Amino acid sequence: MEKNASIYVAGHRGMVGSAIMRKLQEKGYDNIITRTSSELDLRNQQDVFTFFRENKPDYVFLAAAKVGGIHANNTFRADFLYNNLAIESNIIHASWMTKVKKLLFLGSSCIYPKLAPQPLKESYLLGGPLEYTNEPYAIAKIAGIKLCESYRLQYGCNFISIMPTNLYGPNDNYDLENSHVLPAMLRKFHSAKVKQEPSVEIWGSGTPMREFLHADDLAEATLFLMNRYNDKELINVGTGKDISIKELALLIQKVSGYKGEISFNTSKPDGTPRKLLDVSKIHALGWKHSIELEQGIAMVYKDVEKMKF
Repeated sequence: MEKNASIYVAGHRGMVGSAIMRKLQEKGYDNIITRTSSELDLRNQQDVFTFFRENKPDYVFLAAAKVGGIHANNTFRADFLYNNLAIESNIIHASWMTKVKKLLFLGSSCIYPKLAPQPLKESYLLGGPLEYTNEPYAIAKIAGIKLCESYRLQYGCNFISIMPTNLYGPNDNYDLENSHVLPAMLRKFHSAKVKQEPSVEIWGSGTPMREFLHADDLAEATLFLMNRYNDKELINVGTGKDISIKELALLIQKVSGYKGEISFNTSKPDGTPRKLLDVSKIHALGWKHSIELEQGIAMVYKDVEKMKF
């Protein structure tokens, strides 16, 4: 990307979008276009098309999405499917209409089959049934991947898709009703520490394995791939390392300094047993994460300590 190129970051106030913004500014890109959801409803096709015609961005980072954890995904299934389909369809089509030079679409590791072999290779996409609890979100993201691929094949658009693993970092969502597992745990342990509660309850058995990537590492990867990757195949972005939910709870207990007990509510769903990405493809291109999990959690916990829940 040229330093003076106009760059549209869709979803710039979310965890991923804000991390991409920080990285772009750090690297000297200063012609960045943003709109809040109140300024531009990305679900409104006509408004999106008008925005693109008026602003004509050269590059697009598609980080806007309706996101949430197991409870939110499983409860608001229609919302997750419709909103994400609308957002990505409008932006991808408008990018083709206005001849955007390159678009980067951010997917999710939940696109892969529930019981796919581990680690998850890019080629496993559509190889089996999805995890039911987040199926609508996964289907929307798969549609986004196929949209990018199809606009490339039919129209020659340089639209790429990247699949990050579970993310955490600044500007994360700490709402216990719809947050992901790591921020939910951070809030639970911090609140229990402040209130001196005797125990913290964790959903599920604690046995599922999860991989976590700091949002700043993902932002670094998005710029790396925007500048160096031009293939139609999706590409995984992660650490190549995973940890059980129980081990994660113990790690967050350690970082937070909480002294009470941990209990596991096995009546709650576990979700997919394991989701470890095969990151050999991006490693071969020369990118690797730099923030290890304990270090990243400690960084984020400093922000959590300042919050009022």
